[in-house]
Amino acid sequence: MILGKQAIDDDCNQTGQMLAALCDLPQATFASKVEIADGHASVTREVDGGLETLKITLPAVVTTDLRLNEPRYVTLPNIMKAKKKTLEVFKPADLGVDVAPRIKTLKVSEPPKRSAGIKVPDVATLVSKLKNDVKVI
Repeated sequence: MILGKQAIDDDCNQTGQMLAALCDLPQATFASKVEIADGHASVTREVDGGLETLKITLPAVVTTDLRLNEPRYVTLPNIMKAKKKTLEVFKPADLGVDVAPRIKTLKVSEPPKRSAGIKVPDVATLVSKLKNDVKVI
C-alpha cells in the first residue's frame, strides 16, 4: 500500500505507521525511490546523513516523499484530446460496495462551561487544594 507522507489538515505523519501497525505489516516511510523484486521492496529514503535503503517484504505499507514521483506536465493538445473522451460513471452498487451508514449518532451536546480559576497565596495552599478539594494528588 502506498500512502502520502502526511495529512494536509494538521501536518501529522501517522496514518501510514498506524495502518502498518493495525494490519501487522512492515513499513517504510518517506520513500524517495521504490524498487520491487522477488517479493521484496527496496525503499530508499533521505535522512540527515544522506540516503538510507531499506529492504522490506511484501505486502507492506510505504509512505511517500516529494521526490518519489516527477510530475508530468499536461500539454495543450492532450487537454483537447481529454475533453473529447467520455467518462464512465459508476454507482457504488455497480462495484459491489455497500455505502449504508454504520454509525448512529445518539446525542450531540456541548461540554460544560469551565469555571473561573482561583488564586492561591502560596504553594502549601495549592498543594492542600489539589489534595483535598480536587483530589488529583
